Amino acid sequence: MNTTTHSLVQKLWNYCNVLRDDGMSYGDYVEQLTYLLFLKMADERSQPPYNQPSIVPAEYAWASLLAKDGDDLFEHYRHVLEKLGHEKGTLGLIFGKAQNKFQDPAKLRRVIVDLIGAETWTVLGADVKGDAYEGLLEKNAQDTKSGAGQYFTPRALIQAMVECIAPKPAERICDPACGTGGFLFTAHNYITAHNKSLTREQLKHLKEKAFTGYELVQATARVCAMNMMLHGIGSEKSVPVVVGDALAVDPGERFEVVLANPPFGKKSSTVIVGEDGRTSTEKDTIERDDFWATTSNKQLNFVQHIKTLLTTHGRAAVVLPDNVLFEGGAGETIRKKLLHECNVHTLLRLPTGLFYAQGVKANVLFFEKKPASETPWTQQLWIYDLRTNKHFTLKTNPLTRADLDEFVTLYQADNRQQRQATWSPEVDAIKGSSPDGRWRAYSYDELVARDKTSLDIFWLKDESLADSDNLPAPGVIARDIVEDLQAALAQFRLIAGDLGEVVEE
Repeated sequence: MNTTTHSLVQKLWNYCNVLRDDGMSYGDYVEQLTYLLFLKMADERSQPPYNQPSIVPAEYAWASLLAKDGDDLFEHYRHVLEKLGHEKGTLGLIFGKAQNKFQDPAKLRRVIVDLIGAETWTVLGADVKGDAYEGLLEKNAQDTKSGAGQYFTPRALIQAMVECIAPKPAERICDPACGTGGFLFTAHNYITAHNKSLTREQLKHLKEKAFTGYELVQATARVCAMNMMLHGIGSEKSVPVVVGDALAVDPGERFEVVLANPPFGKKSSTVIVGEDGRTSTEKDTIERDDFWATTSNKQLNFVQHIKTLLTTHGRAAVVLPDNVLFEGGAGETIRKKLLHECNVHTLLRLPTGLFYAQGVKANVLFFEKKPASETPWTQQLWIYDLRTNKHFTLKTNPLTRADLDEFVTLYQADNRQQRQATWSPEVDAIKGSSPDGRWRAYSYDELVARDKTSLDIFWLKDESLADSDNLPAPGVIARDIVEDLQAALAQFRLIAGDLGEVVEE
């Protein structure tokens, strides 16, 4: 983080701490900043040297806020949010259902004049303002009460996934569960960093057409839209974020790249209250002609949806919980179809302690969509085990990009045919492999011969089970037990839901 970014982040945080004394949460603060930042940047674009017509009506524009003070400002700000929230397009996306969360007109005035008004945001580099805003989002994700962590994928993991997929300038990239937009702007940064001589047409494509995100929650889509704008994607007139349930229908659009971390958790269900006051639960199964199987498991539905979104030879990297790898019934059907119709070439087993949602055991599955074929497209699935004997925490030992260096190197994005296993039954000094190797391949025949075509595969010995001297610290053991219990509890909630019982969380 450079000095300019650091000082801007510090400035943003200082104001946040003042407002928290008034009871404003991190999430509320990010939202209020989003509204004001949008108005200020639209105002800057309407001034020289840009002289672009503003989409914000003059009576609600930035200048109208600067002209007022005290209670007049408070009332006008509330009016601005309400009116702009009823507009269509980008204004509706940013301001839909917006509310004033300030308690003190003087503090609102300070944020407008001293914080947002003191910077010329349009001339700040995307890395500066984007990183500053990202810093706020990460802090908000750490605030466990807000629940915002479910929309935040660790940035080190996103960077590694994007480097493996290696998006290109002319490609279209989609995230069907985009949260705060991390995958999309990281892909944008990757393309600009690896292609220094982009043409005007390529730059226009990157800004206006290359990226599309879908997000179910309006408040999260709002933050995503601002995050993308600050990182140089879209503009005040058009931001490529669609608010709605991505799983509901096939959107018809196809993409060369899909990067996603679909929401973990419950199967889709609707609670119905009968006339007698009793409640029952109906599972929301999604039936689509383009799906291989009908299921209420959201993550399995996202796998099927992503397969549909891809162009032929399109590439996907998707974060998925363990149950997608081993669940029977529809899960087995979907895995078999995926192995046959796509080249499912890589699986990264992730350690625990990466996500703000507790007890999550997850993986990254990499695959390519292929044309129709009588023979299966998957020949080998390469698995990298980053879970066994690895211990990460969000605060004291967070995952860094360096922790994924070996995986990214072994992935061989430029030439996957050159992959070499680091695992072997015996130590092989020439090949550099051993029984401790974390990287090995399984053939298609080995995979389909497994019970339910389970991809839930491990081969390394857990050191703590083999040798009591290698036990992790007591705190790590306690945390692992908590995460295992929470994961088990989540599974039992699903089972209870399948049996028609509503279990409070």
